Amino acid sequence: MSTPDPTASIPAPLAVVTGASTGIGRSLAGVLAEHGYDLVLAADEPQIHEAARDLSSGGRSVRPVEVDLATSEGVQALLAEVGEQPVAIAALNAGVGANGRFDQVPLEDDLTVVDLNVRSTVHLAKAFVRSMVARGEGRVLITSSVAAVAPGPYQATYAASKAFVHSFAEGIRQELKDTGVTVTSLMPGPTDTEFFSRADMEDTRLGQMDGKDDPDEVARDAYDALVAGKPHVTAGSFLNRVQAELGTHLPDAIATPLLARLTKPRD
Repeated sequence: MSTPDPTASIPAPLAVVTGASTGIGRSLAGVLAEHGYDLVLAADEPQIHEAARDLSSGGRSVRPVEVDLATSEGVQALLAEVGEQPVAIAALNAGVGANGRFDQVPLEDDLTVVDLNVRSTVHLAKAFVRSMVARGEGRVLITSSVAAVAPGPYQATYAASKAFVHSFAEGIRQELKDTGVTVTSLMPGPTDTEFFSRADMEDTRLGQMDGKDDPDEVARDAYDALVAGKPHVTAGSFLNRVQAELGTHLPDAIATPLLARLTKPRD
């Protein structure tokens, strides 16, 4: 009689990734699947189902959830899908931008940035962190940006939202330091994703910049920092780390007009 495998009934750890249909979120989901995690993937577009099919081909359990996380109903639907399952990693990556002069950008666009980038991050973090603390273990990855370190003219709401989530991640990390739960802020630079077209930034110098980072490289940097329990990681190229340092240490009066040249629409 064969000996039963004692690990056969042990479920794989679960990771939740938002904004997982394309870009950095899709790459994060791929890295997590490679490292043995089952997945719940969320995005507001049908491509999330294709991403789930691709990732489940390796034997992982991958559940797609097509929801708009800029709404409370969407957040609640994702939490309902996860249910009582323990979440080992929560990668709160969903985000959107809105480019243009503030008085000319539709109010609805700016409020969507706030609702998705800020409100949904806080809401989901609250739910997942409470469960993690109760179990005494868990890891949270919050996608911020190098844009968080300085004012962002022509993407003012977006840059402010990323400054919020970076500060939020660093703050709750300190609060949770003795609970077994770690929080890492991911700060990518310009990355080769659909972000620039969705944010209407294709006619900006930043949007047209060559040599954007590979989202797979950013995701690998993020995963390494997350499992190492680091407070934050400026992912991608060395230039991103230089930009982050400059943005952090340059006076806003100098940094802001320099950044405006990169993000001002040419039309």
